[in-house]
Amino acid sequence: MASVVPKNLDAADQAAFTERLETERLVPLWNFFNDWFTPVPQISAQPFLWHYDGLRPKLMESAEIISAAEAERRVLVLENPGLIGKHLVTDTLYAGLQLITPGEIAPAHRHTAVALRFVIEGSGGYTAVAGERTYMEPGDFIVTPSWAWHDHSHEGQGPVVWMDVLDIPLIRFLGANFTEHYAETRYPEGPPVNDSLHRYGTNMRPVGYKRDQLASPIFSYPYARTREALERLKRHSDWDPCHGLKMEYIDPTTGGPAIPSISTFIQLLPKGFTTARYRSTDGAVFCVAEGSGSVTIGDGTAAQTFTYTKRDIFAVPCWQPLSIAADAESVLFSASDRIVQTKLGVWREQRL
Repeated sequence: MASVVPKNLDAADQAAFTERLETERLVPLWNFFNDWFTPVPQISAQPFLWHYDGLRPKLMESAEIISAAEAERRVLVLENPGLIGKHLVTDTLYAGLQLITPGEIAPAHRHTAVALRFVIEGSGGYTAVAGERTYMEPGDFIVTPSWAWHDHSHEGQGPVVWMDVLDIPLIRFLGANFTEHYAETRYPEGPPVNDSLHRYGTNMRPVGYKRDQLASPIFSYPYARTREALERLKRHSDWDPCHGLKMEYIDPTTGGPAIPSISTFIQLLPKGFTTARYRSTDGAVFCVAEGSGSVTIGDGTAAQTFTYTKRDIFAVPCWQPLSIAADAESVLFSASDRIVQTKLGVWREQRL
């Protein structure tokens, strides 16, 4: 069989061939092969840190501009400087700061995108998921499963602020984005406050329990319990060079992630600890629950160092080396797309 000899056509011939292909809705792979099949990930997101003290006045001003009911969700979106116009914090995650003031109600709705809340400031506010309320305190991690009715309100004093993180970029990409508004402002009251935590969060589960959703049946992970666990564990744990003491939030009924499409973590670094450089393919957003220090993201001359303090938020793009230096004992919450990559078998990490 004769071998095929490639033809070295000039640019004009190549262009003419490509034009002829267009009539059949065809394009030649070789024109963009190197753009798609790259030696390392090519990511648009950039390392960035938002100082909460700088954001807060603008967040409070937003309450004078629009009510929670008018806005449906009064949120200032954390838009990565490498993703201008896309309204994303990393290439695969959305994040924003939501504010609710005393007496307000953010009306009930539901959507196919999964949402999490990490409470930053205030008390007396609550989230209700399928009618079950959980009152929010700083550091609490709250899950809103896919297609679950939820609303927010505030019965206390002063503002309540939390960080929202959603998998909506993935849901939109898949074409599975649906949203529905409840007929009334509030969804009907359901089980007692924190019923799910008591029912599933004590190393027990009801006999005959059957999962009806992929997210954890616990939708509130109180910071007081999380912090107590970290405090006890740090006395008898070896410090991981890259992570310090890092724990993952899980669904206690399966041992899997608390959210099926977003991995969530809490991490403690002792005063004076500097993590070894580490990178992984999951893009992540961090929120500082406690402490102060600095974070260096990136490689070589492109590396950027940011100082952080309590309530600050920073983005770590895919495959960007990360090192954190804790000037004071620090507790960091983080969320990433790791679980999706793990399920697809493409997640990768590297200790540098």
